[in-house]
Amino acid sequence: MRRPYLIAGNWKMNHGPAETEAFFAAFEAPRHPEVEVLLCVPYVSLPAALVRGGYARIGAQNLHFENDGAFTGEISGSMLTKMGVDSVIIGHSERRQYFGETDAHVLKKTRKALESGMTPIVCVGEVLAERRAGTHVDVVKRQIDAVFTQLDAAQASATVIAYEPVWAIGTGETATPEQAQEMHAAIRSWLASDTRILYGGSMNAANAEALLSQPDVDGGLIGGASLKPDLFMSIVQTAIQLR
Repeated sequence: MRRPYLIAGNWKMNHGPAETEAFFAAFEAPRHPEVEVLLCVPYVSLPAALVRGGYARIGAQNLHFENDGAFTGEISGSMLTKMGVDSVIIGHSERRQYFGETDAHVLKKTRKALESGMTPIVCVGEVLAERRAGTHVDVVKRQIDAVFTQLDAAQASATVIAYEPVWAIGTGETATPEQAQEMHAAIRSWLASDTRILYGGSMNAANAEALLSQPDVDGGLIGGASLKPDLFMSIVQTAIQLR
């Protein structure tokens, strides 16, 4: 079964509205029936991205698990969907590390994204000590089970997984294609065969082909390389060539 690629950019806390305008002036996502392009941008840049994004889908990087209320500084799923946002990153390792998000938070946010009509991109992955200790598969299994055992079949199929080895995020280190495939295959064995699983650890123009060629890698959640239109376009073109 060949699942459509999803090439997703995560700008993190980069590119305000002016930089977003400049990015899309230089970037045009090509149309291909088996390659979807998504850019998850900061809240303040969503309006510019939604206007200028063209064929690219536009996503957010976080949401709150309530619809409204006294949650200063937070954004709800309904607010995002009313803007036209169709996807959201949930449980990124930086959210877990710096903001104390737990598996329980990830589950609540995933449910809220689904209720709001968005595609959740749920991030899972191990730190270097867990990889070295050989517990990385168990760690990822726990993170997956915390969410997917609480979803019904339709919800699970509508959810995307991003495997991000934490030791390979923003470090220049990358899991080998074989390491990525090993974990992606394990994740697929626990979930429905149509679940898309992205690789999220320092994918770039140089290694995209080797990673995307793995049978269970269905795309990428790309950080630094998504900030420059030429580099991100190179990864998109690689995905198209592989299709």
